[in-house]
Amino acid sequence: MKVGQIIQNRPSSDVVSISRERSVADAVRLLAEKRIGALPVMDGGRVAGIFSERDVIYRLADEGAACLARQVGEVMTSPAITVERATHVDQALALMTKRRIRHLPVVEGDTMCGFISIGDLVKSRFDAVEHEAQALREYIRTA
Repeated sequence: MKVGQIIQNRPSSDVVSISRERSVADAVRLLAEKRIGALPVMDGGRVAGIFSERDVIYRLADEGAACLARQVGEVMTSPAITVERATHVDQALALMTKRRIRHLPVVEGDTMCGFISIGDLVKSRFDAVEHEAQALREYIRTA
């Protein structure tokens, strides 16, 4: 299965993002409000980086509450690691494991067309395994 199949029914306008000029406090509020773990950071319509819970934790540990007044662009993880629609789910999972990340923007050229989490990928693999198991059970039943 390809990453594009996971996001095909999700409008790209549904992706929650933030601009690099916004404050870390604004980003934290948005993460909490939407109950999500990361935000793509946008700059002029392009993905400039990723702002995640880890970015907040690391900065709080280093700087304390003062980091909340900083701009997202100062603390985000950059450059963003991205995948394309044609990337196979297994390749995306391997990339996430290797780079120790949990979120990936899906891009076409310079334009973000989706945002996936490791949970999205695991669910797609689980669904595929379940489908295969069902097909094998049906094959055995009718053999």
